[in-house]
Amino acid sequence: MSARHTKITHDDCPVREVLSRVGDKWSILVVAVLRDGSMRFNDLRRSIDGISQRMLTLTLRGLERDGLVTRTVTPTTPPRVDYALSRLGRTLLDPIMALADWAETNRIAIQTSRQKFEEDGRRGAQSPPPPRKSLRGSRGA
Repeated sequence: MSARHTKITHDDCPVREVLSRVGDKWSILVVAVLRDGSMRFNDLRRSIDGISQRMLTLTLRGLERDGLVTRTVTPTTPPRVDYALSRLGRTLLDPIMALADWAETNRIAIQTSRQKFEEDGRRGAQSPPPPRKSLRGSRGA
């Protein structure tokens, strides 16, 4: 049986497991923002447009749990908490930045394609539906 026809279950697929963490938009953005060095929570939040405090907290916990981000607490008043990419997290930079470069290079082509698709969809919605065949005629009745 060829690899193309092999059924891969969720439990057997390491790609699914890893992409569930690094494939969501918030994780990608956090990794990209941390590429230049460690940051405090509020600095991260200000750097990522649209992320809520709760979503940033959940994303950072997940990235830390998976060993991609380190969390360093400095015992000051108030405590200072810094987040940085771990050695493993830094290995994500090349693929993430390649994806970001690809997205920037192809952004206009994608927007053009979306616009054409939407225009074609509107034209299709305005055309009358095809005539329906009688079910009785197909049974020979």
